[in-house]
Amino acid sequence: MLQFHLSFIYNQSTKPKLTMKGYRFLSFFLLLLLASQPIFLGCSKTPEKKVPVIGFMQALDDETIAQAQKGFISALAAKGYSDSAGTVKIMVQNAQNDQIILSQIADQFIAQKVTLIAANTTLAMMMSVNKTKEIPIFVMVAPEPKLAEVMVKDASGKLVPPSNLKGVYETLFYIDSTMHIVKQVFPKVKKIGTIFNTGEINSENSVRQLRLVCQQMGITLVEQAITTSNESQQAAQALLKEKIELFFALPDNLVFASFESILKEATEKNVPVVTSEEGLVKRGAYLAYGADFYQWGYQTGEEAALFLDSGMLEASKLTTVKVRRLSVNKETAQKLNLPVPAEATIVP
Repeated sequence: MLQFHLSFIYNQSTKPKLTMKGYRFLSFFLLLLLASQPIFLGCSKTPEKKVPVIGFMQALDDETIAQAQKGFISALAAKGYSDSAGTVKIMVQNAQNDQIILSQIADQFIAQKVTLIAANTTLAMMMSVNKTKEIPIFVMVAPEPKLAEVMVKDASGKLVPPSNLKGVYETLFYIDSTMHIVKQVFPKVKKIGTIFNTGEINSENSVRQLRLVCQQMGITLVEQAITTSNESQQAAQALLKEKIELFFALPDNLVFASFESILKEATEKNVPVVTSEEGLVKRGAYLAYGADFYQWGYQTGEEAALFLDSGMLEASKLTTVKVRRLSVNKETAQKLNLPVPAEATIVP
């Protein structure tokens, strides 16, 4: 420890006073101490690692779609990125099926310069892609980019997905697969009903594919177009008046939001509900063949973790969903006196 001596003289009241020599020495010491302080502080502190921030945007509040959110967060946690542990900050925002709010959420994330945007559902993907070309976007519960009409031209003029778009998408082939299974379970089916949202590209693409497959199979498809979830129950009643034998629940945000009212109408008429979404089977649909939404979100979370690990977007892929399976709600099957295929997963 640095030591120094000061010379004092005492007056009659014995109060100490610095001599000029002592005053100069003290001033020099204090200046030396202040000058060295930043050096000591710099040696004692280590720079803090910046915590990545994820903006998770979801188009609507729905139990089925929420499974993808849970899977996404679980995959990140498994790779060491946990909000509770402080290794990542995840800001979840839900637009409650309002596109104006969805736009505001995207603007908020961009203004905050989040590390990446997680886009859950088609509308969330389209909104975020239209808003930013710089921030990485990891998509789930959405169709392939060309079906969502978000392709861009590269240097050669070829249409390609946006360079900042990564994650997991679905093709329309699941509708073909679902309908082939439907034909096996219901070999005599002649008339199927469906509801679709005229304001959602994914829904319009899906119903177009369903029309094609039904035509190939010699099945009549009865359609009802809606623009809000409040119209779903009335649309279901109109379909049932047409004596449909099955109801096909498309991957449609409005159908998801109003599924219980559709299911109630169909069940009262003993009409089975088939779908491509396992989450709807958990909510009472009879049968589904398609992506497991939890696993879909999990797969996207794994791609996001690769980017966070490396800091390079090239480390992540834009790819198709891996986990699809046949699932059956056993209680619904028993209620409607329908078979349970041996290879089906029983849910819930």
